Amino acid sequence: MSEQDDALQATYFVDSDDAAIIAKARTLADGATDDVQIAERLFYAVRDGFRYDPYNLATEREAFKASNILGETATWCVPKSIVLTAMARASGIPARLGFADVRNHLTSEKLTETMGTDLFAWHGYSELWLDGRWVKLSTAFNKELCDRFGVKALEFDPVEGALMHPFDESGRRHMEYVRERGSYLDLPLAEMFRTFAEVYPGWEIGPDGEATRVEAAPASKDERFH
Repeated sequence: MSEQDDALQATYFVDSDDAAIIAKARTLADGATDDVQIAERLFYAVRDGFRYDPYNLATEREAFKASNILGETATWCVPKSIVLTAMARASGIPARLGFADVRNHLTSEKLTETMGTDLFAWHGYSELWLDGRWVKLSTAFNKELCDRFGVKALEFDPVEGALMHPFDESGRRHMEYVRERGSYLDLPLAEMFRTFAEVYPGWEIGPDGEATRVEAAPASKDERFH
């Protein structure tokens, strides 16, 4: 199979063959005439359909399946990317997951204290095959959150893609991509958790490879910006 054929197949986490994923994708794509229009609808549905919450981070494998994420109302970049990737595949658009380490120069004191750093390892986005190219699309921050913090919301662009802005609306330094981690057909959960255990306090990897962490105190709504 070709690279694009591989990126159409359902996987454990990107379970694009799940009935709920298929139904949601069909509803969102209704009336669209081509892959770009479908991708745009899926992008905004995921960007704004899930409120961004970096504290809502589970460690159970099942929590990272697209079909389970679909029922959430608030989550973070990796699960949102899994859902977009799954719905794209269910719509016949080749899609895969992309990851990078990013430094957030505007992260809140509360979140920096909790994480012990302003480096966000394994920031997730989706890569969709549109008009003969892979297009990177990040759906992490919902528009309401961006408006509240004076940060430009990412807009769908089928040519240039949509990755985190380096500056906010006031010209302050915002997101800095410091390391590309590559593209994946499925979520490399164990590898991601091993990195978390190396980078963040409170994370441990047991002998069975399972991750555990100390629960962070809930943040106020104005501290949930990543």
